[in-house]
Amino acid sequence: MKGVLAQKIGMTRVIDQETGKVTPVTLLLVPECSVLQVKTSEVDGYSAAVLGAFERKNFGKNENKQFKCIQELSLDGEEVKKGETLSIDFLDGVIDIKLTGTSKGRGFTGVIKRWNFQRGRETHGSHHHREPGSSGMCAKPGRIMKGKKFPGQHGNTQVTFRSQIVEIDKENSLVAVRGGVPGAKNSYIFIRANS
Repeated sequence: MKGVLAQKIGMTRVIDQETGKVTPVTLLLVPECSVLQVKTSEVDGYSAAVLGAFERKNFGKNENKQFKCIQELSLDGEEVKKGETLSIDFLDGVIDIKLTGTSKGRGFTGVIKRWNFQRGRETHGSHHHREPGSSGMCAKPGRIMKGKKFPGQHGNTQVTFRSQIVEIDKENSLVAVRGGVPGAKNSYIFIRANS
C-alpha cells in the first residue's frame, strides 16, 4: 500500500544549481490522511482502506462527512488500523508515481478542440471549415461505426497518468511533481506508487 491524498497548489519550476537545467513542476499539498475504514476480504470481499483528508470545520453526525476528500485504496497484504494517520513520510523512497485527478471541464466542444481534427479550407465556396465531415457509410454497412469521434463533452473526467517526484518539502508538506497535473487549482489528487 503506497498512496496518499493531496491538493493541487499550482505550478512552478526547479532549477538545478549545477547544470542550470529547468524542470517544470506542480506543487501538491499532502496533509495527514486518516484511515476511516478498513475493508476485509472476509466481510467486504476485498481488502482496502478508506482514507480521508482535509478536515471540514462544520460537519454532521456521520464521521465520514468531516473530510472534504475521501478515497479508497486497495491493500496488498499490509496491516492498517482504523484511526491511523498517514503523512508525507509515506512517500519516502518513492520516485515513480501514478496521479489520479479530475481534468478541467471545457463544456461542449467541437472536433477540432476535442480531438485535434484539422480545419477545412478557408477558400471561396468552401462550406467545410470546422465541421467534422463525413461520418456515416453508404449501403454497406449503412451505419456509423462505433467509436467515431464527434463533438461533445470535453474534460471533467477522471484521468490517471505516470509522473515522477522531483522534490519533497516535509516542513511545508509539499511534493513537487514533474510536469503538469490534471485538474484545476485546489482540486484533489490521489498519489500512488507506480510499482
